[in-house]
Amino acid sequence: MAGKFAGKIVVVTGSGKHKGLGQGILQAFADEGANCVVSDLSIDAEAEEVAAELRGRGAEVLTVACDVSDAGQCQALVAAAVERFGGIDVLVNNAGIGFKMKALLEVEIADEWDKVISVNLSGAFYCTQAAARAMVEKGKGGRIINIASQAAKTGFPHLVAYVSSKHGMVGLTRASAVELGKHGITVNAVCPNHVTTGLGAQQNEYFSRLLGFDSVEAYLANMSAKNPMGRPGLPSDTAAACVWLASEAAFYVTGEALNVSGGEEMH
Repeated sequence: MAGKFAGKIVVVTGSGKHKGLGQGILQAFADEGANCVVSDLSIDAEAEEVAAELRGRGAEVLTVACDVSDAGQCQALVAAAVERFGGIDVLVNNAGIGFKMKALLEVEIADEWDKVISVNLSGAFYCTQAAARAMVEKGKGGRIINIASQAAKTGFPHLVAYVSSKHGMVGLTRASAVELGKHGITVNAVCPNHVTTGLGAQQNEYFSRLLGFDSVEAYLANMSAKNPMGRPGLPSDTAAACVWLASEAAFYVTGEALNVSGGEEMH
């Protein structure tokens, strides 16, 4: 299949859900000819449907279950991609937890703080390390892209673990970029504003109540009104940024945390 990523292998964690960021990212790469690895906590019927839709776009697709909070499973994910396709060209660390919302003074350590950090930050590290080892061994460089968040730049109430993990992901991005540049591997983060995925829908419900809106629709209307571009983010916005960062055009861009927020986040 023709395209700027023809023959390239793209692995996206947390990509087995309909209308999720992960699916949107893989769709964009598939449309450019990439081979795709769909990975999620489990490969259930929904994940298989995501894979089938990508095959319909002409992509070769591998599905691999992976709990990114387990370093061994992250290593197995990379090994499976290497075994099937011969290597990894692009890793997108997209898997994350953002639905554990609670006031700071009420956050439970194990089930909320530790769980979010283990998936959002430790999981990104485990996958980065495993993929980078494979990229270095292959000797042809690569791209690692971390899906951070507007919450990597700004604090939000009732999301202390999430905000902390996303700020940490930017630190991971920068430290990894410094070490991996000599191998021709770039590492960047994308920081979307709110996107109504399945996870985002749970946030909509929670924050519309917390902030005193009469309905989710009113909350979303207020969000849109505050955005210079007049709407929240879409999966395709984040996907487009990932495709650019993975392209040859962005070879000299590394260690950056790129806001994709319609101007809502400008620093």
